[in-house]
Amino acid sequence: MTIALVLGAGGITGVAWQIGVLVGLRRQGIDLGGVDRIVGTSAGAVTGTLLATGVEPELAVEVEDRVRATIKPDWNRGAQAFALLNDATLDPAAVRAGVGALAVSAEVGAEDEYIASLAQRLPIQQWPAPGRLLITAVDTATGDPVVWDGADAVPLVRAVAASCAVPCIFPPVTVNGGRYMDGGVRSYTNADLAADADAVLVIAPRLPLGLRRTCAEEQHVLRDSGRVTIVEPDAAASAAVGDNVFDMRRWRPTVDAGIAQGESLAPTISRLL
Repeated sequence: MTIALVLGAGGITGVAWQIGVLVGLRRQGIDLGGVDRIVGTSAGAVTGTLLATGVEPELAVEVEDRVRATIKPDWNRGAQAFALLNDATLDPAAVRAGVGALAVSAEVGAEDEYIASLAQRLPIQQWPAPGRLLITAVDTATGDPVVWDGADAVPLVRAVAASCAVPCIFPPVTVNGGRYMDGGVRSYTNADLAADADAVLVIAPRLPLGLRRTCAEEQHVLRDSGRVTIVEPDAAASAAVGDNVFDMRRWRPTVDAGIAQGESLAPTISRLL
């Protein structure tokens, strides 16, 4: 049986919550490090990379807790990007290209500094075997989605940084001459990349930039393809996250809420696996 883990977008607190859920599940005897495929988008690209490269979730909590990245958002262009993402009258490809243009022109700090900060979060920076970890991003010039894995000539750190490059919050990342932004611009979870799996677990935090579709609506493609379980933050986790998914002060409370939720979810996840 093929098992896929889909880790969605959700900002810094999204990483905290996802890692917390993984810790909680491990405490109940469930280790998701052995799944066949991991699909990571934005926050999920960080969590997925940590999991796929064998970093212990407890260690991941401590690593991130020491990182203090400086965020310099361009709120003016960010508001324009938000409006585009939620305009149901526009073609999705045109929306992505429009957001890409805003991302490239946004004044959000240096790309190299952003990548260096992201690298601090990844103790192991070598790809796992091809097909094991899929990282999503979007081409800022064309709006086309891309998916990278260990078979591509793309450094893992750059792939993850690109997937996390929320438009007008972080700078797009240069990869092989192109510039790429957050995979969440295409999809909250990119769960369709797991459509052929026999069982799918989707762990989906809150999205930093609003999209027209909800998480549940995005998962309809999976409903007929096998067993699917969707996990979103419960009331306690949502309260811990608060209103700003980039607020590092929320890291520990969100981790703790994720741990509690993961422990409570163990019987459900056990049945899926």
